[in-house]
Amino acid sequence: MKVRPIFICAFSILGVSVFSQSQTEAKKQDSAKWKYTPDFTVGVDVLNLGISIFEDRQLMQGFISSRISRRVHAVVDIGYDKNIYKKNGYDASADGLFAKLGGFYMLSMDPENELNGFYGGVKLAGSFYNQEYKAVPVRGMNSEGVSLSFDPSTQSSYWIEAVVGARVQVFSSNFFIDVNAQPRYLVFTTKQEEIKPMIVPGFGKSSGSFNMGFSWSISYKF
Repeated sequence: MKVRPIFICAFSILGVSVFSQSQTEAKKQDSAKWKYTPDFTVGVDVLNLGISIFEDRQLMQGFISSRISRRVHAVVDIGYDKNIYKKNGYDASADGLFAKLGGFYMLSMDPENELNGFYGGVKLAGSFYNQEYKAVPVRGMNSEGVSLSFDPSTQSSYWIEAVVGARVQVFSSNFFIDVNAQPRYLVFTTKQEEIKPMIVPGFGKSSGSFNMGFSWSISYKF
């Protein structure tokens, strides 16, 4: 049973439903020029938290964003990720904290509520984690498959990620729904015995430098 597609489909349908209802019930805002006022929006990724119940990956992450101009929002993400990698002879595990810092630009905004709309942005991210390789495939004599194991170690990785998504207010409340995709590129990573990590907390499983992440978050604006 493919749990991830079911969760993504269910959350997307719910998000579209909430958006359509909020459009009909939202009050028209005053057309006066926007003025800066300090504000913070705190959110939790409920999609990956829910998927963690059914998969090996245990991912918990949240964010804090603040509107610093009419269209620009600054954002900080913090999370914890624990996962395993068993593929092509590898048997590895990793867990640790990660953080992201960046911002996004509102590409289009609802004329009745400027906090609703589509956005795009970029973030710089880093992960500091513990990893353990229980099996790493190597070539033995007569081309026989041989595996080596390594002691647990502490590593760090850094990447840049784009973010493309949408934010929708839940009716007239202070709650919002954020749905976004995050294409990622691994810029630098430390290595144990010159082995490139197969799994990086916050970045995900990948034998290459590119990866893709998704999130479906519920947030509250203070």
